[in-house]
Amino acid sequence: MKRITILAYGLISYALFFVTFLYSIGFVGNLWVPRSIDSEPTLPLGSALLVNLGLLTLFALQHSGMARPAFKRWLTRFIPQAAERSTYVLLSTLFMAVLMLFWAPLGGGIWQAESHWAIVLLNSLYLASWGLLLYATFLINHFDLFGLRQVWSAFQKQPSKELKFVTPGLYRLIRHPIYLGWLGILWFTPTMTVTHLLFAVGASLYILVGIQLEERDLQAAHPEYAQYKRKVPALVPSFKRRLSSSHTSTAA
Repeated sequence: MKRITILAYGLISYALFFVTFLYSIGFVGNLWVPRSIDSEPTLPLGSALLVNLGLLTLFALQHSGMARPAFKRWLTRFIPQAAERSTYVLLSTLFMAVLMLFWAPLGGGIWQAESHWAIVLLNSLYLASWGLLLYATFLINHFDLFGLRQVWSAFQKQPSKELKFVTPGLYRLIRHPIYLGWLGILWFTPTMTVTHLLFAVGASLYILVGIQLEERDLQAAHPEYAQYKRKVPALVPSFKRRLSSSHTSTAA
């Protein structure tokens, strides 16, 4: 029964994540959904600003804090090891849903693409950024990243081994293609409002801080990451510094 419960927990957590993931595409891009990042303002400017800054801060603290090894060790004193990643996914999903539910549009315009083709191009780049993000998760192991591998291993009564450090595909050109996808999601828009700018700046700052925290943990867990970091840029692909296949094999 415990194995079935853990598996069901992981599947439900992933299903909720995927639904929220799909809705967030429309929310950030002002596409298809009834309430998006640039819906009509309903709060005074000062109140809306405080609400949004609070929501961004809460999401950043949860998303980054729960990813730290010390927090994971503390959490697994109370829940099964196999459910730890699914718990992270579930709470990240809930915090993202709360952010979208209570987000308070500010109004105001920064820029607006006028040309039809400029609008098509920016929206295409926006959607392509989501594609890049999703593709990058599958390169490193999508099902491990979202907790499914762990709960399935527990269901089969098999130990869930730690994955080795690997640098497949895009990871030979850039260390953080997932974060690069997020940056494209934040900034590729035909209509940049004050609301969207606040979201983009806040999330971009979080990404830059998150990279530092994540790489500190990766270097502690994988000594070979230091060499990888020296040879491969973080966010801007450089073909001159492309990681060779020999370095990839040693990293793996």
